[in-house]
Amino acid sequence: MKRLFKWLVTHPFISGLLFVMWLMLTSFSLSNAATALILAIIIPKVTDAFWVPQPKIHRPWLMVSFVLHVVTDIIASNIRVTKNILSSRHKPQPAFIFYPLAMQEPFPITLLTSTLSLSPGTLSAHLRPHDNTLLIHALDVDDVEGLVNFIYERYERPLKEIFGC
Repeated sequence: MKRLFKWLVTHPFISGLLFVMWLMLTSFSLSNAATALILAIIIPKVTDAFWVPQPKIHRPWLMVSFVLHVVTDIIASNIRVTKNILSSRHKPQPAFIFYPLAMQEPFPITLLTSTLSLSPGTLSAHLRPHDNTLLIHALDVDDVEGLVNFIYERYERPLKEIFGC
């Protein structure tokens, strides 16, 4: 039975998500539930060749904490950038910095770059695989080393723990 389930459902999370979304978008009936189940099995199976293997999440509860940190940082960054823009006395100090990556895996690095780009005032500009650094543009930088430490402690270290890399 377990082998049959693994063969039918190649991506359980995506299948579950498709099933739930289909039911939410349509009125509930037996035929819609059957359609949702069929699509939830077929679509991930057909698209399986396009999926890049994702790393296993070793500490899923840290992911919840990480997302909460990111959301609060986005809100705080929005407020800070708005204050800086509206203030006539504040002179921003934009800078490009090279952030040394401690990770090698593509998916956690993608999450890190996306997280940095989501926060107003920072942007992941270029991944440099030859020296394992990330070029980041920041709108207002007083202390480059402080920003590097903040990114590592707040984002990269938790991602390393979550994905066990």
